[in-house]
Amino acid sequence: MAEWLLEPLGFAFMQRGLLAAVVVGVVCALVGSFMILRGMAFLGEALGHAVLPGLAIGYLASGGNRSVTFFWALGTAVLTSVVMGALSRTTKLRQDTAIGIVFAGMFALGIALISSIRSYAVDLTHMLFGNILGVTNGDVWLILAVSAAVVLALVLFYKELTVIAFDPVLAVTLRLPVRGLDILLHVMIAVAIVVSLQTVGVALVVAMLLTPAATAFLLTKRLKRMMVIATLIAAFSGVAGLYASYYLNIASGAAIVLACTLVFLVVYAVRGRVRPSLAVQTKSPAR
Repeated sequence: MAEWLLEPLGFAFMQRGLLAAVVVGVVCALVGSFMILRGMAFLGEALGHAVLPGLAIGYLASGGNRSVTFFWALGTAVLTSVVMGALSRTTKLRQDTAIGIVFAGMFALGIALISSIRSYAVDLTHMLFGNILGVTNGDVWLILAVSAAVVLALVLFYKELTVIAFDPVLAVTLRLPVRGLDILLHVMIAVAIVVSLQTVGVALVVAMLLTPAATAFLLTKRLKRMMVIATLIAAFSGVAGLYASYYLNIASGAAIVLACTLVFLVVYAVRGRVRPSLAVQTKSPAR
């Protein structure tokens, strides 16, 4: 057993991949917890696909530099998120309608760009389906830095985001900057999605955001406890998925998501029939 566990660790690419999987899993679980509370699953799916134009343009403009491509994708995700919110606030359109319109347009633009320039279409495949075993030292440092920024923002604005998630009317009564905090949450979702691209790819990124948080939601009534459980599930799924990828010779991103899904199914079979109502105390949302 010890040999079975230690053998993959003898390779530098597995060490980097495990670190990246755990960090990305933790960030996605934390942000995903608020997405579950706010009912923002469709937004995550839309942003995951809307980054395609940024990936294509960034890759073309930089000649394949991954760091530059990352920031182009990040900028595209943030801009798309802001545009979606602006459309729903300044028109009579419902939020899901605005998200659908922008998502479809951006996704189509990305496909058009990728399909029109054959020279780099194949190179972007790892962004579509993930290639965590191909992360470099520079990728790891970039993931750590961006993830730390998201976690810091969550810590600083945890109480405010909690109040808005559970009682938007109370948030307005307390004169919290609701619109600004909504934009902040949208930006954090966009960042978590772009960070996850190298790990699981565009096609599977929404699973990393939602499945660990949804699994934790079945197990606890408290938000903080839910976030802790979700991060543990995400980290475990990242490690288990990579080991499965190594020994079974399957795609790493798919293996990680399948591990998340398997944990969810097990929890649902045991506890899912009686779903607790998530709650916090109104006087102290941080509890």
